[in-house]
Amino acid sequence: MSTSKATASGTPGRTLRSPAQLAAQGWVDAAALPALEAVAARFAVAVTPAMLDQMEAASDPVGLQFIPDARELRLAPEERSDPVGDDAYSPLPGLVHRYPDRVLLKPLHACPVYCRFCFRREVVGPGGAALDAGSLARAIDWVRARPEIWEVIVTGGDPFALSADRIAALMDALDAIPHVQVVRWHTRVPVVEPRRVTPALVAALRRPTPAWVVLHCNSHLELSPAAREAIGALVDAGVPMLSQSVLLRGVNDAPEQLEALLRALVRLRVKPYYLHHGDLVPGTAHLRAELEAGRALVDGLRGRVSGLCQPSYVLDIPGGYGKVPAGPAWVQPAAEGWAVRDPWGGAHRYPPEPKAEG
Repeated sequence: MSTSKATASGTPGRTLRSPAQLAAQGWVDAAALPALEAVAARFAVAVTPAMLDQMEAASDPVGLQFIPDARELRLAPEERSDPVGDDAYSPLPGLVHRYPDRVLLKPLHACPVYCRFCFRREVVGPGGAALDAGSLARAIDWVRARPEIWEVIVTGGDPFALSADRIAALMDALDAIPHVQVVRWHTRVPVVEPRRVTPALVAALRRPTPAWVVLHCNSHLELSPAAREAIGALVDAGVPMLSQSVLLRGVNDAPEQLEALLRALVRLRVKPYYLHHGDLVPGTAHLRAELEAGRALVDGLRGRVSGLCQPSYVLDIPGGYGKVPAGPAWVQPAAEGWAVRDPWGGAHRYPPEPKAEG
């Protein structure tokens, strides 16, 4: 990707954190600054050098994810500040316990970058400090006291923005709880700030209780050589990796865009896990694909790409009712048995009619 804009200001290697900084490097029009400053006053802005280097323009599949847009000021009536209903299931600061066997643990509310579609955009930002020691201890005590909790999902904010020492301490605390069998880390860091994936961070994840890393990546264009190296460092160390992506208009909502992403991830030994339908986040209507279009898109993947490349297309029901598959149905009840559709649109009966005996 072109790096001319990133170097033109004479400050290479700097995260851009305001519309004015973006305008100074030519990523946004100076005439748009009043509207974009209003956007930034409500929703945090940060674009790392790694992502600037992958962008050609604010309107390309990488730029659309990180460059603020005046359309974010258009709030639709169906949009919600807590679109997936986490608040009702948060008994303590930094903890969400919606499902019996797993909890979300949010040790901090800051990220290296701020995605324009983030479903937590109302609560994350530069002031999103880490939980203090007492709050984190109380959250871990909650997990320790509930033997039904099998998995802890560490999210945020981006938990890989913590120091390697903090990550190691958290892994040690969770590893000491016998009923916690898996620790899952949700992060964008290997892509958006790959320099943070140091040997110390990788070592911090290596405990008897296995750590899984779920990488948030929406376009193959995000996968720089440094990102590929960071992902390789994790996988080579025995850390299993999955991916989650959000279906975004202009980013990955065309078959060739989505296929390129999924194939690139599998090539890097990252199994596509979730393709999220866009949540009803304030100011994100211009990025949300239609549900019907999303269903058609994932329908077309079947038979075109390997099963390794097939994510689950999921919808988080507004109001806190949970995540459900949103993809097309391939098998439907019929008058006799089942009607089954093949990847090329053909219809079949199951069980098939028995062959006539000779």
